[in-house]
Amino acid sequence: MTSESEKKAERDRRRRLAEIFGDVLPETTSDDRPEPSSASTRESWYRENRPPHHDAR
Repeated sequence: MTSESEKKAERDRRRRLAEIFGDVLPETTSDDRPEPSSASTRESWYRENRPPHHDAR
């Protein structure tokens, strides 16, 4: 069994690492999150902001 002092030492170690490096990995992945409202809105932004030199002549 892990003693209480070992558990506390591990918590302290994790806290110090988090202070230095921050939260490296998110709590959830993109697979776990709900889909954005519409992929077409994201795509439409790119179409609306497309530079003129990319238009077909």
